[in-house]
Amino acid sequence: MTDHEINEASLHELLDAVRARFEVHFEPVSVDGQTFEILQISDMERYVDMLADQAGEGPLELPFWAKLWPASILLAYYTKRVDPKPGDRALEIGAGVGLAGLVAASKGFDTLISDIETDSLIFSRINILKNNLENMARVVRVDFGTEKDRDTLKDRFRLILGAEVLYIEDTYRALTKFIGRHLDTAPDAEAILSINYTRRAHGFFQRAEKEFSIQQQVMGFKASENAEDKDAERFLCALYRLTPRKISPGDAS
Repeated sequence: MTDHEINEASLHELLDAVRARFEVHFEPVSVDGQTFEILQISDMERYVDMLADQAGEGPLELPFWAKLWPASILLAYYTKRVDPKPGDRALEIGAGVGLAGLVAASKGFDTLISDIETDSLIFSRINILKNNLENMARVVRVDFGTEKDRDTLKDRFRLILGAEVLYIEDTYRALTKFIGRHLDTAPDAEAILSINYTRRAHGFFQRAEKEFSIQQQVMGFKASENAEDKDAERFLCALYRLTPRKISPGDAS
């Protein structure tokens, strides 16, 4: 399916297409008191086993896009605290199922939720429709990890969001340039990236600090909003806020 076809399809049509290939369910995810219904593959282990059988001796492409990573939950929490001005736009890159983009749209940002995987775009669009955010968000195919042809996205955004987008070192240069091309020139514009604390990604930040001021915040949180849930799994993630040191107005090509 093309981006246009995904954005124009109904919730019923997209769910029919997904259920023909996956066993899925909607999982409620609470972000700072607000609940979003997020489409999830019901038995990920079984699905990965099926992919392994299909791959045989060939390479196995794991569905990283389908997992709701702890870093994406942290990013969603932070996004919940960002207040847009009229006309502000947000872009989520490497969105997976699009949780942070959904939060941005619910806050009032005109939001693009992006990924390179068609299935990710379909799941994200279903989540947009399921949460009644179709007037504030749409999906678009974006590859931030290559400069081979430069990206076709021409817009700038007050907010660029990315959770766990730093796991491939070969993309660091292209991602730095991508953010520079698409981050707004407004003083309060920022790119916010979240990663598992163990990932570190020193190579990216050594490159990015030449073009951006970077603030880091390490945060631990539980996989439950219930303060009395002592058995909830705990995670340690790092949040990075990037603001441009220098940007040329109008240079969005």
